[in-house]
Amino acid sequence: MSIPNEALQKLLQEIEAKASFSQQQLGIVKAQIVAKNRESRMLQLTTSEVVSLPETTNVYEGVGKMFVFSPPADVKERLASETAALEKEMVNLEKKLHYLDTTYKNSQQGIEQLLRSGGG
Repeated sequence: MSIPNEALQKLLQEIEAKASFSQQQLGIVKAQIVAKNRESRMLQLTTSEVVSLPETTNVYEGVGKMFVFSPPADVKERLASETAALEKEMVNLEKKLHYLDTTYKNSQQGIEQLLRSGGG
C-alpha cells in the first residue's frame, strides 16, 4: 500500500516545517539560558558582596538615574527572591529545551522514515 505523492509531499512539508520551527526555538531557548546564567552569576556576586558587608553599612540601589538608600536586610531579601525566581525560570527553560530537542529529533526521524518508506 503506497501513499500518493501529493499526500507524501504535504506530510513531508509539515514535518520539515515542524523541524525548522523546533530548531529556531532551540536557538532562542539556548540564548535565553545563556542570558539567565549570566544574570544568575551577577546575582550571586552581588549577594556575596552584600552579605560580606557589616549590617550598619548604608546600601544604595540604582533606580533609573539615581540611587536610593535600602537597608541591607531588604537588599538581601530582594536578591534572594530574584534568585529563586531566576531558578524557576531556568527550570522552565530547561524543560522547554528538552521538549524542543525531542520534537526536533522526532521530526528528523519522521522525515527519514517517510523518505525510506516513500522511496521503497
